[in-house]
Parts: sequence; C-alpha cells; structure tokens
Amino acid sequence: MAVFTRTTKKLILRIDEFFDNIELGVLVFREGIKSYVDKDFEAYNRHLQKVDTLEGNADKLQATIENEMITHSILPQYRAEVSNLIDRMDEIIDNVKRSMHEIITEMPEIPPELNKDFITLAEASANAAEELIPAARAYFKAPYTCREKLLKVYYFESEADKLSLNTMRRIFQEKNGLDLAHKAHLRYIVHHIENISDLAQRAADLLSAMAIKIVM
Repeated sequence: MAVFTRTTKKLILRIDEFFDNIELGVLVFREGIKSYVDKDFEAYNRHLQKVDTLEGNADKLQATIENEMITHSILPQYRAEVSNLIDRMDEIIDNVKRSMHEIITEMPEIPPELNKDFITLAEASANAAEELIPAARAYFKAPYTCREKLLKVYYFESEADKLSLNTMRRIFQEKNGLDLAHKAHLRYIVHHIENISDLAQRAADLLSAMAIKIVM
C-alpha cells in the first residue's frame, strides 16, 4: 500500500524531482572526481557548475515539499520522519557541493600511482548514494520493497570504508617521498569522498526504520 493517495499526486512529483536532483548530483560528483584525477580541470569546473545548480534546485524543492506538507496537512502522522529523510538526503548533495568546491580550491596533488585508488573510492561512495534513491522512491509507492533495496547501500558503504582505509594505508605507509603535510592533505580528501557513502548509510538507517513502521 502506497503512503500517498491520489490527492497528494503533486507532492509525489515534487519529491520525485527532489530525488532526481540528488541522484544527478551524485553522478556528477563521480564524474567530477574522475576529471580531477585526470587533471581535466575544465571538465571539472563544468561538473562543479552543474552541482551548484542541482544543489540549489534541491534546496528549493526541500522547502516547497515541507511547506506543502504543513500547509495542506499532508501525512501528519509521518511528517516529521519524511522531513528528516528529505533533510538527510539533502545533506548528501550539500556535501557533494562543499567537497567539490574545497577540492578545486585547495588543488591537492594526487600522485599518479594513486589515481585508480581515488577513482575506485569515488565510485563505491557514489554507488552507495545512488542505490539509496530507488529505496527512497519505493517508500512512497511500495514501502514493503524498501528494505531489500537498501542492501546495496550498505554493501557499497562497506566497500567505501575498505577502500578508504586501503588508500590511507598506501598514502602513509608506501608513499615515503611525500611529506607529512601532503599526506595529511590527501587523507582529508579521502575523508571527503568517503563521507558521501557515510551520509547515504545514515539516510538508509532512517529509511529502514520508517519502512518497518509503515508496513507493520
């Protein structure tokens, strides 16, 4: 049984559009990291502009969704949880935007032998966030399918954790030619990239609890 009825069709469309912006933002993040590692800064800046637009769209949609739920008394029994879910998902694209801006501002020098490590980490972290989207959509249409869709979020978050540790181990134990400040800077960027998957896991934890509650 869907959470929403036909009377809330407009709100469903707003929420789907919000999810679209989060999903596209994560995709652009993945491509942006690849561009940076390849030193294609022109492409990176194009990706950054797209993220700025998507993050702005997501913020506007978040405000509209919350306002409509309050104004029209939609889902009063679920309003707080839905609002928290939207907020946690918005944190993902906020972090994407912040991380991409900090990377291009600080311009960390990634040794070529670590290029694959950074790209693979970005892919795993982005995958965790991307897999969150179909699970979140399912909550509003077929909540009984929600929890099984979340399994991939947890899988990729775990992979991102492992890849992050392996990358930092290589930075600190194998890259003897790098000074400590350079190593610390690379570790900071690794944490930024990994944090996308951590935020996806936080949202998945909330979504899982919400799905259990609504199907009981």
